[in-house]
Amino acid sequence: MRIIDSHFHWLPRSTFERLCKRAGYPRAEVDGKGGYRYYRAPGQPATMSPWPEWFDLDEQFAYMDKLGYDVDVISSTGPFSIYFSELSASEGREEAYAWNEELAAKQRAYPGRFWGTAVVPLADTAAALEVLEHAANTLHLKGVNLPGSVGADPRIDHERLEPFYDRVEELGLPLLLHPTDAVFAEMLAGDYNGALYLSLGRVIEVSVAAMRLVLSGIMERHPKLKLTMSHTGGALPYQAGRMDKNSKKANLPQDPSVYLKRMYTDTVSPHTAGMKFAIDFYGVDHVMYGTDYPCWMPADCLRFLADVGLNAEDREKIMAGNARKFFNLETSPATTAKPREFATAP
Repeated sequence: MRIIDSHFHWLPRSTFERLCKRAGYPRAEVDGKGGYRYYRAPGQPATMSPWPEWFDLDEQFAYMDKLGYDVDVISSTGPFSIYFSELSASEGREEAYAWNEELAAKQRAYPGRFWGTAVVPLADTAAALEVLEHAANTLHLKGVNLPGSVGADPRIDHERLEPFYDRVEELGLPLLLHPTDAVFAEMLAGDYNGALYLSLGRVIEVSVAAMRLVLSGIMERHPKLKLTMSHTGGALPYQAGRMDKNSKKANLPQDPSVYLKRMYTDTVSPHTAGMKFAIDFYGVDHVMYGTDYPCWMPADCLRFLADVGLNAEDREKIMAGNARKFFNLETSPATTAKPREFATAP
């Protein structure tokens, strides 16, 4: 059986090598083990510490090959997508171009097995639109990573970003919403060696971000917007009734749960009951197999998912069919675009 992992992470090492040369923040340093520690701001602990496996696609595929399935992957940026919105407009644009071209190169190198998704620098709307057009029409990447915040600013629903959502909807590109280790990490990261943020903070952050898209009317004004919310929908499927009950002052024409159910989600929950609840809430047509690898092991995800007890038709939808439709994987135009030359300021 051929399956598609819709929540998978591969990172270009070149970006982190440049980060290690920056004099200011954000910056990175090598960890002496083949990975890096990423620092958003002075005086804060590292918010991301990718180890060597994040950067070695062949090793990742070698692990996948041991699962007993033919596994194709959609590579997303995860919490690091915030980086491109914390730089100056010019540097964020150039860094995003460089990142996206590395993803497109891997997409060409592994046709039909690896699909890349774009990053955008949301701190500047014009730059975001420029990078979006290049990613969609030149590089043919299969989606756009939407960070849970614009740097430390939680307002991904800001009015100035309306043209960005307009264009994403027109292009039919999916948005991949993921927590970005900024807003709630600053409050919770130091507690219990980071355990409070990792276990609960990320769930809260992605849930707040998704509700901003709902309560601001973005989902109402963009009925064809395609969005997948990571980690089985965070807290929202389980609190949807409360969202409906207590959101009347947002003056939406429909209950928030109506917009939430338009979204998609993945199976990233180390809990069979959590996976089942997400399927029940979103519907089997809106849930895609995803593992968060290398943050979580696909073998464990497959084991929990098997215990949900899906029939053959529903299992095929979740394991591959839904992702193929959502990301429009039926056709993947190749690109021979010459990589852009870029330079980043230290």
